[in-house]
Amino acid sequence: MAKASARHILVDTQAQCEELKQQIEAGADFAEIAKQFSTCPSGRQGGELGSFGPGQMVREFDEVVFSADLNKVQGPVKTQFGYHLLEVTSRS
Repeated sequence: MAKASARHILVDTQAQCEELKQQIEAGADFAEIAKQFSTCPSGRQGGELGSFGPGQMVREFDEVVFSADLNKVQGPVKTQFGYHLLEVTSRS
């Protein structure tokens, strides 16, 4: 079965999500941005979600995590929880 590891940042608005993505692409540290701005409890661990398989996260998440390039910030991805930036750190 496929497995992936990822980290994410969850915020309330698409505008904030896009702004944070620009900061990360300009060199800001993903984990530090997650600690500062993510509304998800995982933010305290730099957004780390650990390892998971298909179907363990919401559909919109799965679609990105199991298809996106590794170590490249993806998003904004809208789910029922808000807007996410995702970074897939490994996949097998």
